[in-house]
Amino acid sequence: MPTDGSIVALDRTGTRLSSEKLAALLNERGGTGQTVTFIIGGAAGLAAEVVRRADFRLSLSDLTLTHEMARVFLIEQLYRAAMINSGKKYHY
Repeated sequence: MPTDGSIVALDRTGTRLSSEKLAALLNERGGTGQTVTFIIGGAAGLAAEVVRRADFRLSLSDLTLTHEMARVFLIEQLYRAAMINSGKKYHY
């Protein structure tokens, strides 16, 4: 587990954010050059220690997702956040 930067744990009980709010979170935490690390659990979720050590807990959905699908959803949302933060449209 990283010891520097900001840790975001993907957790079903975490906070759900809009794309714009995720962009703001990334700008706030990563805009200073700080590393932002996202941790996605496997079939059993994340260990309690990982969730406790996280700086932020993010929920992608109320649905149960495989960790492979969570990766895809997270990548899409990170792309959208990058587009929002750069002032570009992310969908037409």
